[in-house]
Amino acid sequence: MIGKKFFDELSAKLGDTIDNSPVKDVEKNVKAMLGSAFNRMDLVTREEFDIQQQVLLKTREKLAELEARLAELEGGSGLQQVETQTQQSEQG
Repeated sequence: MIGKKFFDELSAKLGDTIDNSPVKDVEKNVKAMLGSAFNRMDLVTREEFDIQQQVLLKTREKLAELEARLAELEGGSGLQQVETQTQQSEQG
């Protein structure tokens, strides 16, 4: 029992010493600097990224539907003309 009490007291004293030491201050300063750097980088959370990814996926699906509908309405030949014009403008 005396050994357990001794180790508990030693552990508590070591914890207090570390909490009051410059190491704890350095840790706080490093965390503050990293937080500041991350804020300046305009990072987004994983949740925000996933939401934007879903929005992009839905937009791509809608674009594919609209392209297919346009091709259907133009009878296929009009779309080929648009693609040819696009390729020529990219080359020239």
